[in-house]
Amino acid sequence: MKKYMLCWLSLLVCSSGLAQSKHSATSAFKSYQGLVMAGYQGWFNAPGDGAKRGWNHYRSRGEFAPGSIKVDMWPDMSEYKVKYKTPFRSSDSSSAYLFSSYDKSTVDLHFRWMQQYGIDGVFVQRFISNLKKKTSLQHNDRVLGNALNAAEKHHRAISLMYDLSGMGNEDVQLIMDDWKHLLDSLKLAGRGNKQSYLYHNGKPLIALWGVGFAKRQYLISNIEKIIDFLKNDPVYGGCSIMLGVPGYWRDLKSDTEPDPHLLDVFRAADIIHPWFVGRYDEAKYPAFKDHIAGDIKWCSDNHIDYVPTVYPGFSWHNMYPNSPQDQMPRNKGQFFWKQISGDISVGAKMLYIAMFDEIDEGTAIFKISKNPPVGKSNFVKFEEGIPNDYYLYLAGYAGRI
Repeated sequence: MKKYMLCWLSLLVCSSGLAQSKHSATSAFKSYQGLVMAGYQGWFNAPGDGAKRGWNHYRSRGEFAPGSIKVDMWPDMSEYKVKYKTPFRSSDSSSAYLFSSYDKSTVDLHFRWMQQYGIDGVFVQRFISNLKKKTSLQHNDRVLGNALNAAEKHHRAISLMYDLSGMGNEDVQLIMDDWKHLLDSLKLAGRGNKQSYLYHNGKPLIALWGVGFAKRQYLISNIEKIIDFLKNDPVYGGCSIMLGVPGYWRDLKSDTEPDPHLLDVFRAADIIHPWFVGRYDEAKYPAFKDHIAGDIKWCSDNHIDYVPTVYPGFSWHNMYPNSPQDQMPRNKGQFFWKQISGDISVGAKMLYIAMFDEIDEGTAIFKISKNPPVGKSNFVKFEEGIPNDYYLYLAGYAGRI
């Protein structure tokens, strides 16, 4: 009789959905409020790293060689345990080296820097297009797994951000299945109540970036299906949602799809996260600050939290040669700090930095070489007197204030 009673109780609990949940009840990081987080691409590869992707995200067009490279900044390689020889040469004619994000030691070093400088953590980017290719999916899973372990080791917050770039209407189930895969295989938000996965409003926080941008290849109704699944699925749901939206999301203008129903979708979010990279430079930022204040008021009126994007500078000349190099100069950190202090002054209670490691578009805050390779390709360097860790320091200082 006792045996049957236990079975009945087990079925009763399972039917309620509580025992089936893939998420731990809480986390060491219970809210995004007060945190400074950065985006983490983790998409770089090198021949011989085991990923079989070649010089991924380093190579621009054709052969990887001087004059054919995708990145506008060269990382400072002095602290990396594993390095890969390139065809590029330094000013003293010695070979120049690069890292691979596929290596565990690389990810660990990056999280160690976050801890050292006081950056609270990162959103690991996961592009929908990469879920469709076996080698890309393997790379992304490995980087995310290493990042989860490094976050626990260095006590940094971590969250997942799906980048919907390249998504079609047929990909809705793909995203749902991938989320299930991550919870089952990596226990993404199920590593115990002291885990490093970022929670918000009492639930694991998952970010969907790219909602509401003009000329996207997916219907708004399909975004609603994904949100409903992540919020309400009895096993894999129960999440808080951060929506990465266009810069002019509230006005439904410029970079935003002009559909009034979008505002209803935005109201379903726990956090609104607009994308500002390229929307202003240092001269235009003071006027844009009023726009951010308006965003914060709208979110407050609708009982939603808000996190603005701040970025140190922008340059993608090696990727797009017709664009100027150092298109949005860093000005010795003044551009970055004007955004940080300005956003906080109008009411921002959390920040998102674009990006930790994106040297492709020149927005990286990690350590950049003061002596990049010379020759046919040119690279943006920090100005004279600015140390290679200056932007890590500024990002950490932002968290302290």
